[in-house]
Amino acid sequence: MDQRIVDLYDRFTHGVIDRRTFLDRLAEIAGSSAAALALLPLLKNDYAHAAVVSEDDARLAIDTVAYEAGETRINGYLARLKSKGKRPAVVVVHENRGLNPHIQDIARRLALEGFLALAPDLLSPLGGTPADEDKARDMIATLKADETARRGAAAVPFLEQHAESTGKVGAVGFCWGGGIINRIAVLAPDLKAGVVYYGLQVPAEEVAAIQAPLLLHYAGLDQRVNAGIAAYEAALKANHKRYTIYMYPDVNHAFNNDTSNRYDKPAADLAWSRTIAFLKEHLEAPPKG
Repeated sequence: MDQRIVDLYDRFTHGVIDRRTFLDRLAEIAGSSAAALALLPLLKNDYAHAAVVSEDDARLAIDTVAYEAGETRINGYLARLKSKGKRPAVVVVHENRGLNPHIQDIARRLALEGFLALAPDLLSPLGGTPADEDKARDMIATLKADETARRGAAAVPFLEQHAESTGKVGAVGFCWGGGIINRIAVLAPDLKAGVVYYGLQVPAEEVAAIQAPLLLHYAGLDQRVNAGIAAYEAALKANHKRYTIYMYPDVNHAFNNDTSNRYDKPAADLAWSRTIAFLKEHLEAPPKG
């Protein structure tokens, strides 16, 4: 797909431009309004291809759970192996489409690696993630970042105290959720590992509070997010934080999302292998399913 269209769609989905501006510019690139409208279905995520791990995989136990974040109740999708025993836990923070089938599948993938995986629905205060991804994105845009990060951070003590947890908790987030992971790392001193996929960085003055080692994945073509890397890395170095940055050349923001037109399998597979190795190193390697 034309890189101009990919970049334009990314700016629209992250609130940089409004829908009318997006459609007008898409029509200019496509050649007509009709051609632009024909492209729209190709730009949306295809959740029919979401299930790398089936929802009814016999090896897994899946539950809907809830935890308290201040005065707010946050619902979540909890996945783990059926085999009994305690295991390290991972919080999975969704993109700006909410807790959709793709993120649930990510939780199941982590569960098969031996983790207790919780994907909170950070749209819970607004009634939960709707089926319409455009509506979900609009709802995400109304959330206050600091308040939402605190609600995400509350998943850390919830998982620390869970009966099936070893007490060691990491977190991984994608896109909007990647930015939330950076914020959770500031807010949750007990976090043992944070993995960020193409997420916005926190201000330099907040970096001193980070205790967890970070694994930061970035897409080479993602100019919007990459603009903040230099200042973030400088602050991490200045504060003697543990971090690893990987840049994946010639791929777009959301390259890990296999339901997206921006998916890049080689980059996604490499980043995922690094993610699992990092989590196992810092949370202690669990038995694999």
